Parts: sequence; C-alpha cells; structure tokens
Amino acid sequence: MHVAVIGAGWAGCAAAVEATRRGHQVLLLEASRQPGGRARRLDWVHEGQPWRLDNGQHILIGAYRETLELMRTLGVEPEAHLHRLPLSLRTPQGQGMALPAGWPPRLAVLAGVLAAPGWRARDKLSLLRSALAWQAAGFQCPPEVSVARLCSGLTPAVFQGLIEPLCVSALNTPAERASAQVFLRVMQDALFSERGGADLLLPRSDLSALLPDAALAWLKAQGQAVRLGTRVLGLLRHAKGWALQTACEDTPLQADAVLLACPAGESLRLLEPLDGTAGWVAAARGLSHEAIATVYANAPGVQLPAPMLALPSEADAPAQFVFDRGQLGGPAGLLAFVVSASQGERSALEAQVLAQGRRQLALEQLEAVTTVVDKRATFACTPGLERPGLRPVQTDDALRACGDYVAGPYPATLEGAVRSGLAAARSLG
Repeated sequence: MHVAVIGAGWAGCAAAVEATRRGHQVLLLEASRQPGGRARRLDWVHEGQPWRLDNGQHILIGAYRETLELMRTLGVEPEAHLHRLPLSLRTPQGQGMALPAGWPPRLAVLAGVLAAPGWRARDKLSLLRSALAWQAAGFQCPPEVSVARLCSGLTPAVFQGLIEPLCVSALNTPAERASAQVFLRVMQDALFSERGGADLLLPRSDLSALLPDAALAWLKAQGQAVRLGTRVLGLLRHAKGWALQTACEDTPLQADAVLLACPAGESLRLLEPLDGTAGWVAAARGLSHEAIATVYANAPGVQLPAPMLALPSEADAPAQFVFDRGQLGGPAGLLAFVVSASQGERSALEAQVLAQGRRQLALEQLEAVTTVVDKRATFACTPGLERPGLRPVQTDDALRACGDYVAGPYPATLEGAVRSGLAAARSLG
C-alpha cells in the first residue's frame, strides 16, 4: 500500500519504519522543519559557543524494549548513546532509595528498600507490605483509584521519597490525581519484570540523534519519501483511498492508508470533519494536558555527585530532578532542572528553580541559560481516563491514529509513543 504518515515525532518515525519493513511504500509528512516532535534537539548559542540542548530533558529506562530495539534497527547502539545506571532517587544529601546493579528484579527492590538511608523500620515494612499486595493482585486495581489512594498505607517518608517522584516522573501527573492502574503497570514492567528494567538510561547524545534523525536517514536509504515543513490541511476519503491537502501543493497527495502520528490537537482537527469519528473526537477533546518545564542553568566548574539527582520536596521548590549535562556529553557545569506538571509563568518558575538549586545544591554561582516550557507536553493521566483509540473509525481499515496519548498501557512516554506507532503500522497488515 501507499501509506501516508502524518507527523515525524517518535510515534510517526516508528510507524514509518515499521510500515517500510512490512513492504509498504511510505510518505512521511512533518509540519516542522525538524523531526522528533516533543523530544528533539534544541540548538543554542551560549556566549558565542554552540550548545546542543534538548527541547526538554528526557530519560529512558531499561524496560523500554521496543524503543531500544528500534534504535538498534536504525543503527543507533543504545550502549553508545545512553548512560546506564541503576534506578536511584537519591537526593544531594544522600536520602532516598537506590537499587543495586545487576540483581534479579525482586531481590533488587528488596535490597534497595532495606538499604534506604533515612527510612525507619516501619517505613520499609509499609513499602514491602504494599509491594507484596500489588504483586498478589497482579498489579491491577479499579480504574477509578488514584496513586495517592493506592498508596495510602505507606508512611509519609516512603510516599514523599519514592512514590511522589516516581509518579510525577513517569505519569507527569501529581499522585493525588494520577491513575493508579497506569502507575502499577509502569511499576510492574520497570521494577518486577526483568533484570535491569528499572535502570535509568540517560541520553548522552541529543534526542534527535537517538532516533528521529536516524529514522529519516534509514527511510531515505530505503527509497521512502520524507517531506519536512509540510503541514496537512485536510483529509478527504474517496473510493480508492485518501487525498491529503497540504500547504505546499495545489494538487492533493494520494494514499491508500493514513497513519495520524501528529499531536492530539492536530489529529482532532483533521478527523473532526470526517464521518464516523464522533466517538474518537469526543475522547480526544476529553484529554487535559500537563506542562513540563526544563530550566537549563550554568554552574561553572561544578560536577554533581551523580548524573541525575532527585531534589527534596519543599515549599517554593518546583523542580523534582536535576541532571548534570556535563557528565552526559554536554558542556561542563550545565545543569538541567526538570519541573513535571509545572505551573506558573516562565520567568517566575525560572527564578524559583534557580533559588532552589542554589539552596539545595549549595551553589553560589548558578545562572540561567534558557527555560523550555511545553504547556501541552503530556496528557493528564487521571483515574478512569478514556483515551482515544487506534481506530478513529471502527469500520475503516485504512485510517489509524498513533501517539503517546492514544489508548494503551503506558502514560505519555517515549516508549508509549514508539509502541503506538508500531501498533498502528502492524494493524495495516
């Protein structure tokens, strides 16, 4: 088939590659001049020097099997581009849980809990008791349960030191209004399914180099068509397939099948005029979104104790994590502070984060480089949320939607986007 993939983010790249591997002829269209969507390189000049930042600090974990396998298919070896270290939620003061390297998953969790500094015996017992209950229930719970309710039996030390940072980093939604069922699925795959599944994989190459750039090069080498800077204005169904009206051509492009891999708002815009899409459109309109802010700051001559640290939860301390980009292939002294589910104006948020960094990291010199705020970075992963599905029209075998917001077991993560793109391409046959 002639397959048009609209959107060259991580879902669209995965869909285009998989459709190619299945023998289809692919046309990949992207409105931006750069692929990658919300996970791409950001070129920046600091004091006359070119710096490669990202449009948001991302991490992968060892359980991201589909993403890692796709990278290898594209010739990007994860071992060369990702810094692996065992899951650690240690603060600059050494508090919090960390897992030992290379242990079987359940033993690693047990060892991490027992060795957690600052936790009393009743803290550790409350976590072990809850973990055993989650495992006995098959990591399932009623869909209306929140993470805070699920973890109501945990002590405050465990909830604040482990659950809250895990929840906000994985689901980008505060525990009080985050889906416990999705959280349990992430916990199961990361902590209890495979050796190294919870390992942090921190990019030491820019996000574009990890997958989008390699995907486009691979597609072109396979003879497929890639058009950047081409926005699709509308879709028209006809007897032989689809016509795509773009801003660049007077004559519509033709395709047998269409994979919508653009953001939810763009997919909604294209689908709303079509017959039979009312249910999908209603689900997409029901999504609310969370912001993520990344504050890049320069601390000359500073190297943190680890490439990534959790930051203590305090009043007027919005950032949950800090990354030492100097230990990850970037300029020495460059720090990236991540504020998940961020709120407020950019300038006020940046000032708060800088004050937090100076206080919690004991840094006298910490100057802002730039702050990146994506106000619609992820959907709010709330209890009982009905996400739009893979098929906007159940009876149509030639139209699919994919992206990290489409119905699936994962929250809005890179792995969720990749899995969704692969599933969309595979469903074409």
